[in-house]
Amino acid sequence: DPYYRFNDVMYRWISLDNWTYSRTFKTPFDVRKWQKVNLVFEGVDTVAQILINNITLGRTDNMFNRYSFDITSTIKEINFVEVRFLSAISYAAEQSRCHKAYSIPPACPPPVQKGECHANFIRKEQCSFSWDWGPSFPTQGIWKDVRIEAYNHYHLIYFSLTSFFVKSAQQWSLEIESVFDVVSSEPIAGLVTVNIPKLQTQQTFNVKLQPGEGSIVLLVNINKSSTVEAWWPNGHGKQTGYNTTTTFIMEAGYQIEKFSKAYFRTVELVQEPIPGSLGLSFYFNINGRPIFIKGSNWIPADSFQDRVTYDTLWLLLKSAADANMNALRVWGGGVYEQDEFYDICDELGIMIWQDFMFACALYPTDQNYLESVRAEVSHQVRRLKSHPSIILWSGNNENEAAIASNWFSIPYADREVYIKDYVMLYVKNIREIVLAEDRSRPFIASSPTNGLESVKEGWVSQNPYDTHYGDTHFYDYGSDCWNWTVYPKTRFASEYGFQSWPSFSTIKKVSSTEDWSYTSNFSLHRQHHENGNDQMFQQIGYHFKLPQSTDPVKKFKDMIYLTQVMQAQCIKTETEFYRFSQSEIIKGEGHTMGALYWQLNDIWQAPSWASLEYGGKWKLLHYFAQNFFAPLLPVAYEDKGVLYIYGVSDLHVDHKLTLRVVVYAWSSLEPVCTLAKDGVTVTAQSAVPIYKESINDLLERCRNCTRKSCVITFCLVGEGGLQSPMNHHFLSSLKDAVGLQKSQLSASVSQQDDVYIFALQTTAIAPFVSLDVGSIKGRFSDNGFLMTEKKKVVVFYPWEPTSVEELEKSLTLTSLVDVV
Repeated sequence: DPYYRFNDVMYRWISLDNWTYSRTFKTPFDVRKWQKVNLVFEGVDTVAQILINNITLGRTDNMFNRYSFDITSTIKEINFVEVRFLSAISYAAEQSRCHKAYSIPPACPPPVQKGECHANFIRKEQCSFSWDWGPSFPTQGIWKDVRIEAYNHYHLIYFSLTSFFVKSAQQWSLEIESVFDVVSSEPIAGLVTVNIPKLQTQQTFNVKLQPGEGSIVLLVNINKSSTVEAWWPNGHGKQTGYNTTTTFIMEAGYQIEKFSKAYFRTVELVQEPIPGSLGLSFYFNINGRPIFIKGSNWIPADSFQDRVTYDTLWLLLKSAADANMNALRVWGGGVYEQDEFYDICDELGIMIWQDFMFACALYPTDQNYLESVRAEVSHQVRRLKSHPSIILWSGNNENEAAIASNWFSIPYADREVYIKDYVMLYVKNIREIVLAEDRSRPFIASSPTNGLESVKEGWVSQNPYDTHYGDTHFYDYGSDCWNWTVYPKTRFASEYGFQSWPSFSTIKKVSSTEDWSYTSNFSLHRQHHENGNDQMFQQIGYHFKLPQSTDPVKKFKDMIYLTQVMQAQCIKTETEFYRFSQSEIIKGEGHTMGALYWQLNDIWQAPSWASLEYGGKWKLLHYFAQNFFAPLLPVAYEDKGVLYIYGVSDLHVDHKLTLRVVVYAWSSLEPVCTLAKDGVTVTAQSAVPIYKESINDLLERCRNCTRKSCVITFCLVGEGGLQSPMNHHFLSSLKDAVGLQKSQLSASVSQQDDVYIFALQTTAIAPFVSLDVGSIKGRFSDNGFLMTEKKKVVVFYPWEPTSVEELEKSLTLTSLVDVV
């Protein structure tokens, strides 16, 4: 396994070599019967020469492009086909060497990443040369399908459907674009019929296809007497799609029938002045409704893309939806995901913020490079624009910030050269193609950006992190993460996060006994973020006692557990801050309308910012996300000794609810005091203050309580089973908690239909109770919770067949008091 121990370094020689893939094949049809025969590569990774029968057909230099070679005159009955690859590492180095006029930084990744140099000089998955959460595996190969196409007269290359709502007519319309290759020297006429039975819509068009490659665009008006159900994000409605048949009947050649799904949704990115605040808003209207964006950032699910199956994608994306997420950002240092990825997002209602594949670097803009990028962008937009899940195109990750904050120490005198290149690449090329190919969704040039303000400042703003405009990325590992005042009260938080270690069962698969310590060579080797392990240690130290066990493996497991507790608690605090800031402006800041933490998934087994481990196992953070992204949630914070509770709602109507506030002493399962506040109005799609009390008054009211001896829990309850998750607020660090007792935690497991029931019991209050069943694939209904009652039932949803015996044997129960 390339992921085993230190194999990423041991196998480096593979990517330094050049590799050739070849085979002999028999043509399964009579070549003479076809006017045109093409050899089509959906994806070649990356730099290669393609030959058939020793004749060079052409070269490839872009992993994200589709290549089609005309082999009409070269194909025989028996053929020898070769793909001769050049090492991506040596190609990138050579390209950089040839760029003599000025350097294009960064040259190399930081040494801690154990990576390769000049990734920005090759149109290849940027993180395959290493990243701060992933290994360097610069692959060489055929990473997508290859096929031979033979046709007469005409051939359909791309086919897409995009919907628009025409306000003046109060009617939906569907734009159908078809890109053809017409072989004959004369135009071909014919009829195209579009049929959407569920919407009583059928239209026939007369068309004429011109010789060569070209496109036709048909505008279908949806029958006004039909009720169109729009596509809604997860948690806001259904994801209705309509079966559509498009039939091409031409004078010459075959009849083509395309079966596809038509989705109806509108998206607009609203950037408008806000009363009482400098700057502009930054939020998404979906079908005319402002939607608070909840989710995370997606990275490639594996260094080896062919291991990413439909099931891999389904598991990860379903886990996102199950944690109440409605959006993911496909980050610009990976790949444009496979078709199935976007199909699943369409089905689950996960909105996609789609970066173009440029990240944390400056890029060349010579003619060859730009031509390759133009082909890539045009191909990807045509391939993907039918997906309602994609709500935004974004030019790059952090490259505006890289210039604005001068990450690469560029002398002021040379700045203009790089700004000119920046505008050339993202504005004059990428943006221009996107606007020409797809008018159905917004485009921004970078993230973080100041949106319209960046445009006004010539596309590179003075401070892309300005909270008054656009989106922000925010990382601070040194400050105490429980302190909400360190977080930016931004319009949109598109990246923020903290690291943790994956479970022991995940690490175990790629390590050996001597690796199982927080300070082993292996633990250092897997940590690709400078001082990452120390930063976790420091952050844990603010609130928790560090493990002191003399058993090294127990100490390692305790450390893993604490990093996951710390990460979950940090990102909970930060996300809740973003959610409760959505409806208010304080000192000119606020109206936060998005929270996408960094990051959803992992590329290998290592410490990272992810909430889902490699293989799909949920970290504690992912269980927390299920709660902090809940559609209805009470959120507490303290300011100057006063406790505030906000009611946060993504629901479409106002609700009258009861707020229950229960205070416990750490030493007892009996509540110290209970308060129920009735008639609390939680406004639709907003965050409103619903409770306020000074901590001193609260401690007074709940006699026997001090900050160190008590904890506050609270939830919202309404009619008809409407209920928020139980939330809690700590009054002191848990390392200072008084009265915590060693609890006897136990669980009995039983099966009920296709799920398993874990009946938990405790003898004392138990913070951060974690259930872990090792490498048995599945997830719990709840985990990492504060157990304040004697009994609790947790459901286990298996992803593969298992049994009560297996689960009992694999189960580890841990709470904070078990860490000694």
